[in-house]
Amino acid sequence: MAMPDSEDLNDEQPRSRLRKGIYVLPNLFTLAALFGGFYAIVMAMNNRFEASAIAIFCSIVLDSLDGRVARMTNTQTEFGAQMDSLADMVSFGAAPALITYEWALKDLGRWGWFAAFVYCACAALRLARFNVNTTAVDKRFFQGLPSPAAAALVMGFIWLMTDLDFAPSDNRWLMFVLCLYAGLTMVSNVPFYSFKDFQMRKSVPFAVIVSIALVIALINIHPPTVLFSLFLFYGTSGYVVYAWRKYKGLPTSVISTSTDEPDEKGLH
Repeated sequence: MAMPDSEDLNDEQPRSRLRKGIYVLPNLFTLAALFGGFYAIVMAMNNRFEASAIAIFCSIVLDSLDGRVARMTNTQTEFGAQMDSLADMVSFGAAPALITYEWALKDLGRWGWFAAFVYCACAALRLARFNVNTTAVDKRFFQGLPSPAAAALVMGFIWLMTDLDFAPSDNRWLMFVLCLYAGLTMVSNVPFYSFKDFQMRKSVPFAVIVSIALVIALINIHPPTVLFSLFLFYGTSGYVVYAWRKYKGLPTSVISTSTDEPDEKGLH
């Protein structure tokens, strides 16, 4: 039996070390999303709520990319999935709860921190449930409102009200209701379309590209109004789907509808 050359052994050792290491590229996106949530909290502490809202929306974009980058580069790891969940808890759970409290809910006293805590706790429960149900949920739908969309809903409201120069004290009860709605909808069984059946690698009709260009142009007209309107529409669309499926006699729960594993673990 021929003995392996020393050069072959030296080649195998770096490869084994590489397999045991941490992939940099997808985790850079995750860390950037985490920084967005941290930066949003710091800006809220300095009463710069518009910057806080923009930072959260940047985190949403980065969070939607890390899973796709990992899949495209074949660098999916359990470490990356756990890191993504922890970053999401900060950026889309703790950060929006603290910012909404600092912006308006603190004027409500105990009711204010009650609403903020309910949102934060529901975000944690939402992420934990997602992690254990990845193989039991129909990949076309989310079970409950995804945490990035919930964060966009409450932060979009703050961004819009700040841009229109409305006083936070005049909107504290609206913020209270919106915070509870977003939090409780995250832990509901209401199905929200996941867009995971939209494959970036497959060809699409020309009209789809035109529609995407129109949406981008529309957002640039007035980002606070358009983004809040889009996520308000998405945040209520699940209940419309639930009512329609109920009316048609279709199963309203997305559990056990399909055992196909989702393509990615982003957008928790």
